[in-house]
Amino acid sequence: MSSGAPTAGFGAGPLSRAAALIHTLVTIEALLLLAASPGLAGLLLLAPDPANLPLAAVCLLPLGPALSAALYALHHRTADLTDLHPARAYARGWRLNALPALKLWTPLLAWLTVIAFTLTHFSATGLPAWWALLLAAIGAASLLWGAHALLLTSLFTFRARDTARLAGYFLFRHTRATLGAASLLVLVAASTALLTEALPALLAAPLLLSLLHSGRPVIAETQEDFTA
Repeated sequence: MSSGAPTAGFGAGPLSRAAALIHTLVTIEALLLLAASPGLAGLLLLAPDPANLPLAAVCLLPLGPALSAALYALHHRTADLTDLHPARAYARGWRLNALPALKLWTPLLAWLTVIAFTLTHFSATGLPAWWALLLAAIGAASLLWGAHALLLTSLFTFRARDTARLAGYFLFRHTRATLGAASLLVLVAASTALLTEALPALLAAPLLLSLLHSGRPVIAETQEDFTA
């Protein structure tokens, strides 16, 4: 005899949602590392010498599309344990976003390489010390702009210059989202300096999920005001 009370279907409970999230994060993490592996392998072969900064930037080129595809897959993830396709979503995200991501990722890497090379050879420039602080601040702002640009190019289809402008606009428009991205960058920098360079790579999927969470105001305004 039925009691008439609604019952949750399989895959809809909290334990199932947690399992779905863990499965999605592990799968996307593995695919991200696989997509970026050619560059990451090259980084392992480079000596920690400032002269190798341009080569390190080249090795990091595959990371841009890999991160973009991961953001796409995480954004389109489902909490239903019976309907999980993170690998399919990642492949679609890489196919859609690889070229748009590279159009923004490449100049960002080049710009950051110039800043890093200048800072590591700052004593040879003859500039006053406050110039080093200014360059470091510009580099940090560039990274935050890059976080917004990566989020936008992963989830929306804009021209590269429009994405760049929107990322600059949201840098000051949504300070909470910018501060959220800044906290993630600080976490990555601290874990790299204090523990190991491999830790941010191994935790890339949870970090990107946090970036998605903090960037919800950016995503919502873009959907409402800048898409048809």
